[in-house]
Amino acid sequence: MARMYAHKRGKSGSTKVHGEELPEWSNTDKDAIEELIISLNKEGHSNAEIGTILRDQHAVPDMRRVIGMRIGTFLSAKNLESTYPEDMMNLMRKAVSIIDHLSHNRKDLHNRRALELTESKIRRLARYYQSHGRLASEWKYKRDQVRLMVE
Repeated sequence: MARMYAHKRGKSGSTKVHGEELPEWSNTDKDAIEELIISLNKEGHSNAEIGTILRDQHAVPDMRRVIGMRIGTFLSAKNLESTYPEDMMNLMRKAVSIIDHLSHNRKDLHNRRALELTESKIRRLARYYQSHGRLASEWKYKRDQVRLMVE
């Protein structure tokens, strides 16, 4: 997919191997992995971090083949999902860091443009999540309150 604002080609992504069976060295104990996911979520790790930890430290190469669903779907089934989606929270953290930078460097026009683009992505994601019921319909992005939402 092409970049939205840069008029460049997109990144090429890797694809997973089409094997039905998990390797014999992998951890396939479904109950133990579900407990690990819940404990890592309570420690404050994001879905992507949980997947990386399970892959690197607990020998789980593919979560969907072991528990039958994605980590986010599993956490929402257990009512452990966060108030804001992970991708939106990452964009809000990025906006906060750019706002901090611009408070010290007022003439930095490139980062002012980057902040506008990031905020536009946040608003677009908010519309999507509001239409899918993941966010309240009256929720609005406000630059003044984004720091409170991130912390």
